[in-house]
Amino acid sequence: MEKGLVQVYGGEGHGKSAAALGRAIQVAGTGRDVVIINFLKKCQNEEFLKRLEPEIKTFRFEKSEEEFAQLSDERKQDEIYNIKNGLNFAKKVLTTGECGLLILDEVLGLIDNGIITIEDLRHILDARSEDVDIILTGIQLNDDVCQLADEIYKIEAVNYKIY
Repeated sequence: MEKGLVQVYGGEGHGKSAAALGRAIQVAGTGRDVVIINFLKKCQNEEFLKRLEPEIKTFRFEKSEEEFAQLSDERKQDEIYNIKNGLNFAKKVLTTGECGLLILDEVLGLIDNGIITIEDLRHILDARSEDVDIILTGIQLNDDVCQLADEIYKIEAVNYKIY
């Protein structure tokens, strides 16, 4: 049995979620199930991704269509409750071995927004069985996040012109 990896796709550039989805398709192609949980943003390709079920299942526990930062304090508290339900679901998925790959899309933003701590994330990761891969995405790459990972990918935009 191969040991699963924790990969982090971070950085200011666009494409972290797309890279994670590409990896999801690769894993599903090998016959392993994939679970994607989106945080802090609405999944842009939700209807298309539903067609990839049952091999790739996508979840979003937040109810608001608005950006988290734009919500009132009361609505933020409601969404934090929903987000924590999503994190509990992630832990359950890892504990029961329901998938070969779990993608926690924009989970690093939860740390940036003070919704969870690095220790909270570490407890979720500790629930996984040995052969499950996990991908964490988000903008901020700090030392604490990087210490959780086996592999780190920094996505950034590079403007290159040929004259």
